[in-house]
Amino acid sequence: MKKYIFISPEGETIAPNGNEVENMQVIGIVENVTNENEALKKLLLENEWIIDAEFNIAEFICYEINYSR
Repeated sequence: MKKYIFISPEGETIAPNGNEVENMQVIGIVENVTNENEALKKLLLENEWIIDAEFNIAEFICYEINYSR
């Protein structure tokens, strides 16, 4: 099984100096799936807030996380 991380370029945050800064946001990490499509479906099913927050899912960047134990 595989593990994926989803990132959105739609992020903004406040820097320590108080300025607004555009950034990338980690949306979530999904484990125990076989491919990226399955990971996206699982991410959305388990995190209804993503749709409620009106993120553009087509903008998501997905990376497979490889790790060894």
